[in-house]
Amino acid sequence: MKSRVREFRKQLKLTQDQLAQELGVTRQTINAIENNKYNPTLELAIKTARFLGIPVEQLFILD
Repeated sequence: MKSRVREFRKQLKLTQDQLAQELGVTRQTINAIENNKYNPTLELAIKTARFLGIPVEQLFILD
């Protein structure tokens, strides 16, 4: 699965720390998601998409 979290996070001018704090996870988790080394749980994927204001299908793309 490919993540577009970095792209949308940067558009909102958020740091990894800021996004992590909003979602209740660590910065390392955000980093791993952005580098496609970790597939988030369904709950985290939905929370992230809602926070960033985009559909989950645009944020995470199955390859």
